[in-house]
Amino acid sequence: MALDLRTVVANAALLGTAAGVAYTALAIVRTRAFRRSAADPHARFTPPLTVLKPLHGAEPNLYTNLRSLCEQVYPEYQILFGAAAKDDPALDVARRLQREFPQCDIAIVSGGAHAARNPKVGNLMGMMGHAKHGIVLIADSDIRAGRNYLQAVASCFGDTNVGVATCLYGGTPNGSVPSQLGAMFVNEQFAPSVLVAQTIEPLTYSFGATMAVRTRVLERIGGLEALADHLGDDYLLGKLAVQAGYHVKLCPYVVHTDVHEKDLRTLWMHELRWARTILANRPAGYAGSIVTNVLPLALLYALSARFAIQGTLALATAATLRILLHEEARKTFAPHTRRSPWLIPVRDALTLGVWCASFLGRNVAWRGDRYRINSDGRMVGSPAEL
Repeated sequence: MALDLRTVVANAALLGTAAGVAYTALAIVRTRAFRRSAADPHARFTPPLTVLKPLHGAEPNLYTNLRSLCEQVYPEYQILFGAAAKDDPALDVARRLQREFPQCDIAIVSGGAHAARNPKVGNLMGMMGHAKHGIVLIADSDIRAGRNYLQAVASCFGDTNVGVATCLYGGTPNGSVPSQLGAMFVNEQFAPSVLVAQTIEPLTYSFGATMAVRTRVLERIGGLEALADHLGDDYLLGKLAVQAGYHVKLCPYVVHTDVHEKDLRTLWMHELRWARTILANRPAGYAGSIVTNVLPLALLYALSARFAIQGTLALATAATLRILLHEEARKTFAPHTRRSPWLIPVRDALTLGVWCASFLGRNVAWRGDRYRINSDGRMVGSPAEL
């Protein structure tokens, strides 16, 4: 029986390793190709648009991140800064930018959030009535963009079949080990996995870093109200647009966010929230994402093969590809950061741990509260009830 079990484990590990090697090789190719496409000039299509920036608290580097919107090279756009509470400290930064950039069409909305289980969506619902233009771009407050950001996103809407446009984002660490590990997840696992998935199926979801949508499409899917009870509002926006007959376009442009995880526990809880949100929305795809953990899979195979030549060779191949992906992802999504290949084993062990833990419950922590995610991605209960 022991021999049979060892054989089963070895065969499963071999299949997983083979799939992981194929995935990682493809991720390297796709990441490199995306970097080259992002360097190409964008088509000239500049419809007026409105940018919605939902605010919540005085986040690190908030001024720099919000200022990047005021410095766009774009002919006509409106910026709406909004907070649920009238005394939110982030509004002080918004008012400062309003004074510093009088040439920008900046409006500030506060205290008008609608009732919603997802507080960010409730804030956006209160802001939406002030939008002037036919394309609305929603971007998280911790996102920083270059001067051609709006041009790149708007160009996606030159195709009339596109209802939603979105962007990948790169993570920049603050120097601490938890921050570095968090940025590595964003750059080396999340973003490449999206690019690989696009070779298999069309994009049917968007990302909170950038969710640009035609207002007529938003109205057709039920408005922001349709997203109000879902934690994965970015995923659902793309899904509903596709169901309505439109395409979701991945813009060949990278925005950036600073990763400020203060300790490993905070990082764990953050990534567990992401994982359980994805699991609820895309269970089959998330289960299949085990193949992104090529190094742990190869190590398991080498152990089960007692480090015979084939197991050792598989482990060496996996390690080489993983280091190459680390480098390609850094160049593409965080080019100003330093290499840290010595953290790869820690990062991959953490990813595997989060993947396993995501199946063991549905509760998540967000903004100091705890929520439960239903099997359809809906937030059920209330923080007080949980």
